[in-house]
Amino acid sequence: MAHRVTGVLIFFFLFVHVLDTALVRVSPQDYDKVVATYKTPLVALLEYGLVAAVLFHALNGLRVIAVDFWSKGPRFQKQMLWTVVGIWVVLMIGALYPVLGHAAREVFGS
Repeated sequence: MAHRVTGVLIFFFLFVHVLDTALVRVSPQDYDKVVATYKTPLVALLEYGLVAAVLFHALNGLRVIAVDFWSKGPRFQKQMLWTVVGIWVVLMIGALYPVLGHAAREVFGS
């Protein structure tokens, strides 16, 4: 279920990203205004959520491939899921500062 949800969220992001990037051809000034609205702490939190969705979707996708193509995959589904979750948590902790560091400096000062 989480794999489907993250897939839909990533699709929605890509759809919006293509639309706002296409805006640069129509009106560069409006594009600059849109990009300026993205430089807020709230959007930084959304970016962290995007990183979370992409990482989980990618790692879980590898697990799904292993279950489908490895003869012992179905037997180790649960262990592989917990491995994916563990790796995901470690990577998300590692992404805290790079993704949210600017937002923290913006809110709390540098």
